[in-house]
Amino acid sequence: MRHTLAAVVLWFASATVLAQVFPSKPVRIVVPFPPGGGADTLTRIMEPRLVAIWGQPVIVENRPGASGHIGADFVAKSAPDGSTLLMSSTASLTEKNVGEFAPVSLVSASPYIVTANPKVAAADVRELIALARANPGKLTFGSSGTGAASHLSAELFKAMASVDMLHVPYKGTGQALTDLLAGHVNLMFAPAQTVMPYVREGRLRALALTGSKRSETLPDLPTVAESGLPGYVAVGWFGLLAPAATPRATVAKASADVNRVLAESEVREKMLGLGADPSGDTPEEFARFIRDDQAKWGRLMKEAGITPE
Repeated sequence: MRHTLAAVVLWFASATVLAQVFPSKPVRIVVPFPPGGGADTLTRIMEPRLVAIWGQPVIVENRPGASGHIGADFVAKSAPDGSTLLMSSTASLTEKNVGEFAPVSLVSASPYIVTANPKVAAADVRELIALARANPGKLTFGSSGTGAASHLSAELFKAMASVDMLHVPYKGTGQALTDLLAGHVNLMFAPAQTVMPYVREGRLRALALTGSKRSETLPDLPTVAESGLPGYVAVGWFGLLAPAATPRATVAKASADVNRVLAESEVREKMLGLGADPSGDTPEEFARFIRDDQAKWGRLMKEAGITPE
């Protein structure tokens, strides 16, 4: 008993020291998608403030591929010392690999925007449903990859509206956005921070918000539920994770620092200006959030016969 207690005390002391010195070297935040997407945008908003708090360089590294799993696998196998973190989303975290990570903090959980190329003959959700029913399998929607929130949000829409639309997966939101702007795909269920600049320029059309209520930053944009599909709710999230064996004290320190950044007025203004709601929570709260999110989308994928990459 005495030896066990001594071991616990020694572990706690070691973990505390690790947390106090974290970070003792540059921190790499891996974005498992190409530049220009929601995960990339939010990471780069946070990066200068994390540098100021940590006193270390923060390197944003894009490692796209396999719906985010290439970057996720790289982080999972990295040294568990807090120096390599993952900016994850729904796509890069599955039931198969979730145990390989320690949740740090939820960065943003925001509704997506049902976005159309202006050539699509639909000004709202009701018209979109009517158009899809009249042209089964002909409307196309892009996503950041199979199993991503941008994909599953559209699959939920398809199921609830009883329509058939063709999924076109990409390696990231940025690539899907490029083809949406060019008219190569008709629609996208996309993070606000990636599409709203183009909506304001008139190059894309925002049809509805996928959340349960209207956004304070986009008060004139109706929800999908209130504009033709009652009960529909889908939220996309982004959050930071560390390798599973990272000491709890280090994870707690990183989480507290991320929450501090998300509470800063300048960061909040930038995120809200792009339609992204800043979150921030404890590692334990983020872990519960992930479990609930995976349960919801897991049921949909099973019913729709979707196999994650």
